[in-house]
Amino acid sequence: MTVKTKTQVEEINRIRNSKLYKELMQQDVSLLMDTALDNDMILNMGPQHPATHGVLRVVLRLDGETIVNAVPELGYLHRGYEKLAENLTYHEFIPHTDRLDYLAPMSNNVAIALAIENALGIEAPPRAQWIRTLISEMARISSHLMAIGSTCLDLGAMTVFLWTFIEREKLYDLFQEICGARFTTSYTRIGGVANDISDEILDKIKQWLIEFPPLLDKAEALVHRNRIFIDRMAGIGYLSPEKAIDLGATGPVLRASGVARDLRKSSPYLVYDQLDFDIITENDGDCLARYLIRYRECHESAKLMHQILDKMPQGEFRLNDPKTTLPGKNEIYTKMEELIHDFMLINYGAIPPKGETYTAIESPKGELGFYIISDGTGNPWKLKFRSPSTSNLQTLPEMARGSMIADMVVIIGSIDPVMGEADK
Repeated sequence: MTVKTKTQVEEINRIRNSKLYKELMQQDVSLLMDTALDNDMILNMGPQHPATHGVLRVVLRLDGETIVNAVPELGYLHRGYEKLAENLTYHEFIPHTDRLDYLAPMSNNVAIALAIENALGIEAPPRAQWIRTLISEMARISSHLMAIGSTCLDLGAMTVFLWTFIEREKLYDLFQEICGARFTTSYTRIGGVANDISDEILDKIKQWLIEFPPLLDKAEALVHRNRIFIDRMAGIGYLSPEKAIDLGATGPVLRASGVARDLRKSSPYLVYDQLDFDIITENDGDCLARYLIRYRECHESAKLMHQILDKMPQGEFRLNDPKTTLPGKNEIYTKMEELIHDFMLINYGAIPPKGETYTAIESPKGELGFYIISDGTGNPWKLKFRSPSTSNLQTLPEMARGSMIADMVVIIGSIDPVMGEADK
């Protein structure tokens, strides 16, 4: 790269600080390219890139190795799930939520089930709500372990990545025992869950909870005092609390900037109001803070799971409401009325009253919401997703400006996006 004179540098800085230039920089990729100055370079990162955590394209504008601006471009995995939902019954759409944030399918299942029940005006029985809370926290740990491991892998620390994957494998084995599937679980049902959890499986979860924290501490001892790890994370990708709120960030990205917002506390759902836990926050707003949030939330989720297992009530795991909830197989095979109800629900679906509802949960990545517009039929007239990966990726340009190009790998990893839910 040619060396700029002092006059050239002053002129470039004057243009960059002008109001018109700042407005242009907030607009689309073509304007970003058209306004390149002097020797600044436009560089594509992704969508086929091992460090973009999916098919994410980021157009970077560089001055040497310093990022002047970044424009994330979503849409390379667009599958039309919101449109697809309009042509399915509410029950039929549940398996598709497994493919949104595919690192936490159990959590997605809970979110869509709660949204449908809110639209129908029904509520799952107590045991079903405790089970849903349990699997949501298991999904949170599983997702955070992936984020922790992949962040370390992006920085070259492969050992922690392997350790976190071993723990995730154990969780997947537990998911398989709970519902018969490891990855795409489809465990929830309208009015409850597909099947009960036996005492033997609950005991296995307790045993895993005893073994898990020491293994997590072992990972902390390996990297949290490593000079290279800290230098690559601390002070990188800063996001102020004001910008985080303005840009719609949620979850660990928001709480790492010191904003104590967690829907489990601010808008309690399921049985979170009966549990004792803290909202984990960090004040530095950098990549290290976002990493530490997820690490500390793993411990907090383990604490929650202990409480849930101790307080788990007995009772029905699915609501007995023939007009909204599928009856059990034994009843279908032995009773004519239940067979008729099953036929009607499978063919025409549960029918919410006309109206609009919005239901959100605190997923591992932030606020996952479903906005349902019902026209009084068994299919949603509109089903809109509020996915945390989409909103959190809006913070990427703010984090990237002024950083080095090598820092983009760390910044994207600290956001922890999943393009399955970002591209709807």
